[in-house]
Amino acid sequence: MLTKSQTPAVAAESSTTSLPPTDAKARVRQFMQQLQDEISQALTVLDGVGKFKEDGWERPEGGGGRSRILRDGAIFEQAGVGFSEVWGDQLPPSILAQRPDAAGHSFYVTGTSMVLHPRNPYVPTVHLNYRYFEAGPVWWFGGGVDLTPYYPFAEDATHLHKTLKQACDQHHPEYYSVFKRWCDEYFYLKHRNETRGVGGLFFDYQHNQSALYGGPDPNGEAAAYSNKVGKPAPRSWEELFAFVQDCGRAFLPAYVPIVERRHGMEYGDRQRNFQLYRRGRYVEFNLVYDRGTIFGLQTNGRTESILMSLPPLVRWEYGYQPEPNSPEAELYETFLKPQDWVNWMPGQ
Repeated sequence: MLTKSQTPAVAAESSTTSLPPTDAKARVRQFMQQLQDEISQALTVLDGVGKFKEDGWERPEGGGGRSRILRDGAIFEQAGVGFSEVWGDQLPPSILAQRPDAAGHSFYVTGTSMVLHPRNPYVPTVHLNYRYFEAGPVWWFGGGVDLTPYYPFAEDATHLHKTLKQACDQHHPEYYSVFKRWCDEYFYLKHRNETRGVGGLFFDYQHNQSALYGGPDPNGEAAAYSNKVGKPAPRSWEELFAFVQDCGRAFLPAYVPIVERRHGMEYGDRQRNFQLYRRGRYVEFNLVYDRGTIFGLQTNGRTESILMSLPPLVRWEYGYQPEPNSPEAELYETFLKPQDWVNWMPGQ
């Protein structure tokens, strides 16, 4: 448990904005742990064979967490669902580069992170992360969900996006439209010129005075759309926390029906080899671009927990090109390009 001497004092974004509640850290911590519990319990039931093994860990500089790993299940080849909270006096460069106003302050961050790698190539990999950050006068919420199919189905992408949009629409009519575009922008492999999958939601730096988009590309589609709708009215800590809770709890209804539809589909060596090849893209993104991985390593987090997102088996192939008009080619031609999945119509 945290004590007042271990964690920074609650502070406002500025003197003109509202303070988080005095129990902000405790409440977010409790939610992140509950979300980990709810997801890991539901996945255990869904898999039917695999069980999660939990490792508790402590960070010498302050904080710790619990990592849960399921391996060799009936559905999931590997599934990792983690909770962490860390605090300290030295902010990592990845945070200071984005928020230099946090310099000189101690920090606190807590969150839940998850990556599921199914065995069947027709069941997509999925990632979730939600987090809360404080550093002196700076605080914000961030997170999201994204889907990475190997042999994709448009109805699956549509189901996930519609479910996430419903969660967003309860809080702001433009959340989904901005955060969907931000997700397409963030989960993009620049060195491959392709998205990691079919997207979902991604947002960061959401505080009571923030614009909807707070990413690094002022000329991208997410920034353009955010600028068009304008800066929202000040949002309280309570409003943003409620939004994150609804997004977190939208995950299971967004993903579980997809697994139930696909995990019994028959597949062969061709599909398995393509899945392992495409998993290489997941590794490339997580080691080169993923901010959670970078933050964890820069703050001396537990390496095994940070890298639990990586698949247990993966392969690379030099100069791979899919056969024309093949299911593998369809992934590249349609599904690895941003689409309006909520309004997707059959035959598009």
